[in-house]
Amino acid sequence: MATRHTRIVDRAITRLKLKQLRLLVAVGRYGSIQNASRELQVSQPAATKLIQDLEQDFEVKLFERTNRGVIPTDFGDALIRHGKLILAQVSNAAQELDDLTEGSSGRVVVGTLLAAAPDLLPNAIESVLTDRPNVAIKVVEGTNDALIPALISGEIDMIVGRLPAYRTRAKLVQEELFDERVVAVVGKQNPLAKVRAASFEQIKPFGWILPPLETTLRRQVDQFFVGQDQYIPPVILESVCYLTNRSLLQKRDLIGLMPQHVVSYDIANGMLAKVDWQVPFGNGPVGVSHRGLDSLSPASAEFLNALRRVARNTRIS
Repeated sequence: MATRHTRIVDRAITRLKLKQLRLLVAVGRYGSIQNASRELQVSQPAATKLIQDLEQDFEVKLFERTNRGVIPTDFGDALIRHGKLILAQVSNAAQELDDLTEGSSGRVVVGTLLAAAPDLLPNAIESVLTDRPNVAIKVVEGTNDALIPALISGEIDMIVGRLPAYRTRAKLVQEELFDERVVAVVGKQNPLAKVRAASFEQIKPFGWILPPLETTLRRQVDQFFVGQDQYIPPVILESVCYLTNRSLLQKRDLIGLMPQHVVSYDIANGMLAKVDWQVPFGNGPVGVSHRGLDSLSPASAEFLNALRRVARNTRIS
C-alpha cells in the first residue's frame, strides 16, 4: 500500500508544472492571487485553480485568505522555499548551457564577505582561470544575513568568508578553511598609532567604524562595550566597505575593526597602523558554505578545490 509520501511524490513527478511553482512563488511575494496572476498573464480563476490543484496534490492547505489578501501557511512557506530553489536550478541550468554554447566552460556565482576579499577569493579566481580560462565567474558582496537566503534559494553557489556563529535550519555545508584574528586599526595620524600597550581607557575617547548590527562581529562588539560599564563610543559609523573605511581612517581619528589579513598589506605599506591592543573578541573561522557537493556544478566544484588549495597556503602572522 502506497504511503502518503509516495503518493505525493508520484503526483509531483507526473503532474507538477513549473508554471504552478512560478505562480506559487508570485502569490507568496505579492500576498495576492490577483497580482500574481497578472504577472504570469493568466486569469484569476485559472490561477486559483492552479493553487487548488497544488493543495490537492500535496494534501495540505498552502494559503489562508484574509481581508487583505492571502498569506502562506507553514506548508505554503515550505513549498515556496523549495519552489524558489527548483526555479533557480532551472535558471542555473539554462545559464550553464548558454555559457557552454558561447564557449565558456561553466559558471560560478560566489557570495563574498570582507574576510575573503584581499587574498583568498582573488587567488582562488586566478587559480581557476589559469586551468579553465573560459569559466564565467560572478562575485556578489554582502553580509551573511543577505547572502545565506540567496544561497539557500540557489541564486548563488557558495559563500566565502567568515563562517556565521549560528547554524541555519537549511542543510548547508560549512567548511572551515583557516582561523582569522580581528585587529584594531587606525590612520597613521591617529595618536593611538604611537601608543604602546594601549589600554581600553586610552581607546575610549575615539570613535569607531563598526560592522552592521546583523553581523556576528557587531554583536560581540556590543557585548564587550556593555561589559565595559555600558560604554558608548562618541561616534559610531557602520560600514563593511573596506575602501570607504580605509579612507575614513586616514582622514579622521577613528578606530576600525578588520580581519588581520585584510589589512596586512596596508599596515605593511604604512597606510594604516595596528593599534597595540589585543582585541578580546572576534576571532573565528573563515570558510566556505554551500548546499552540498551534489549541488555544485563541475565549475563550482573546481572553485571549491581552488579555495582549499589557496587556504592551505594562507598564513596569518
